[in-house]
Amino acid sequence: MSIPLSTKRHSLAHIMAQAVKQNFPDAKIATGPDTEDGFYYDFDFGEVEFSDKDLKKVEKSMKKIVSQGQDFKKFDVNFDEARKILDTMGESFKNELVDKIESKDFKNEEKLSDRISFYLNVAKWGKSTEVQDFLKDNNYEAFEDLDGDQVKNLKFIDMCTGPHVENTKELDANSFKLARVAGAYWLGDAEKQQLTRIYAYAFNDKAELDVHLKMLEEAKKRDHRILGQKLKLFTISDLIGPGLPLMQPAWMVLRKSLEDYLWSLHEQKGYDRVWTPHLAKESLYETSGHAGHYLEDMFSVWGGTSKEKFFLKPMNCPHHMQLFADNQFSYRDMPVRYFEPATVYRDEKSGQLSGLTRVRAITQDDGHLFCRIGQIKEEVQGITEIIKEFYTTLGMTDDYWVSLSVRGEDKAKYLGGEDVWEKAESALEEAAKWSELPYKRVEGEAAFYGPKLDFMFKDAIGREWQLATIQCDFNLPVRFDLGFTNENNEKERPVVIHRAISGSLERWMGVLIEHFAGVFPMWLAPRQVKVVPVLPMFDDYAHEVMSELKKAGVRVTGDFSTDNLNKKVRNAEKMHNNYIVVVGEQEQTDGTVAVRNYKTKEQTVEKREEFIARIVEEITTKSL
Repeated sequence: MSIPLSTKRHSLAHIMAQAVKQNFPDAKIATGPDTEDGFYYDFDFGEVEFSDKDLKKVEKSMKKIVSQGQDFKKFDVNFDEARKILDTMGESFKNELVDKIESKDFKNEEKLSDRISFYLNVAKWGKSTEVQDFLKDNNYEAFEDLDGDQVKNLKFIDMCTGPHVENTKELDANSFKLARVAGAYWLGDAEKQQLTRIYAYAFNDKAELDVHLKMLEEAKKRDHRILGQKLKLFTISDLIGPGLPLMQPAWMVLRKSLEDYLWSLHEQKGYDRVWTPHLAKESLYETSGHAGHYLEDMFSVWGGTSKEKFFLKPMNCPHHMQLFADNQFSYRDMPVRYFEPATVYRDEKSGQLSGLTRVRAITQDDGHLFCRIGQIKEEVQGITEIIKEFYTTLGMTDDYWVSLSVRGEDKAKYLGGEDVWEKAESALEEAAKWSELPYKRVEGEAAFYGPKLDFMFKDAIGREWQLATIQCDFNLPVRFDLGFTNENNEKERPVVIHRAISGSLERWMGVLIEHFAGVFPMWLAPRQVKVVPVLPMFDDYAHEVMSELKKAGVRVTGDFSTDNLNKKVRNAEKMHNNYIVVVGEQEQTDGTVAVRNYKTKEQTVEKREEFIARIVEEITTKSL
């Protein structure tokens, strides 16, 4: 039976901790989970400065540990025994975790129960005597009450529930690479001590790792944070605050093109556009359940005159509930579809903020549909059609899948009763089947108010992104007491379908920059054409060309500086103008333009009317 990659990564995280302790004995270990492309572990190195230059040393030690064939041996103890062990080891961070687990103030307490798991890394596991004899002889007196076999050549002890491989030789010593060093607050709390985090990549074997590393090299060239600055698309100001990007004029051109396209798709499907304010009274979010389940991610605001407590809205759905409630709908009006690309605000942890992909001001292309239970399938299909058309236009539908995200084991995290959730999950799964979506059930990823379909798309270099979402909600209509009049003149409760096509426009734009490497298709490009006269005597002809392009609806600028031709062309290329049009004596005489295609590097000479017609068609058809 093959070992899950997550188990390998988790095991390697502990091996890294062991390697760090070998090289830096005074280091204290914190936590180290597996990640989507590897693992990390947090450490307190005290007065020692650990940097990227130390990674090779730790990685070398890890490879040696893997080759030694050490066993992972697990045992469980109660809270007091765990504290004794950790005191003996001097691991204060782990001891704090024990306190949090015992007080039920830890996200994994349901898994850990009243027992704490440890494991030993050992070179040999004997069968003749008991483990406590060896440990006591080696000053691990806290183990004296434990039962087990003798350990020969103890290498490492850590507190962890697992899972782990049985032996380090089950791992490929060339399947991982330590990546970088970063700062991280203990338990993600900015008020707590800052630790040193070591990130690593890990895969099943070297071949998979090499593919990933190659992808990362390409990703560096496409980094939206670098391209965003270079192309003057957005900026982040320290005075305004982290996670609050400012959109430059060029970016707003691109954004408006996206929003207009999105609205055209929704308008065809019978949506009505609405608008709601950016904040609301606390009572709205008490009714919706956000105050009870989402409070730590919300920004509170106190009125200076009214002295009332408000919140910046974290989601649009409670506001849309009020729009529906203000109308007297009948069954003939159903479904009702609202669309609002609106900015919401979430207090993301500072350490998680990254360019446009994780921000605090989030513009969602949000929509809410109010329908009857029997209409869910058709409405999900309609949303799916919008999603498919949108992402096909952008070249991202070749290899996608859908996560049917349902509840996990901890039912207390979710609003509503068992019957409501069963109804919602089965309705959404039936709709997914009916729409022939390539879905998989994923436990524990549902929204707190309902299950959802999360669409996973790959970009141009193969990275997977969760973008569009469809969520089925039987809870909010109850909490807001929504209803419409049915055929029997009785009040009937609607179902709410939450959906977003791009998800967050900010995050989506970050993905888009990297997907296209900053060279956007013509219909999206903020800088479509740059006209460059060879000499000032050809400025008038350049203006003629620009005027005709503008009349045709093309975004065009000219370079009438005193720079030489080569510099003008280089400047135009630096800003990723899709087409650079050079005009000189020959072009003026013949009524032509010399065209350079930035993306293909192709150079042609065309009649100006033919060139204009060609790129207008490229824009109109949304060609890639």
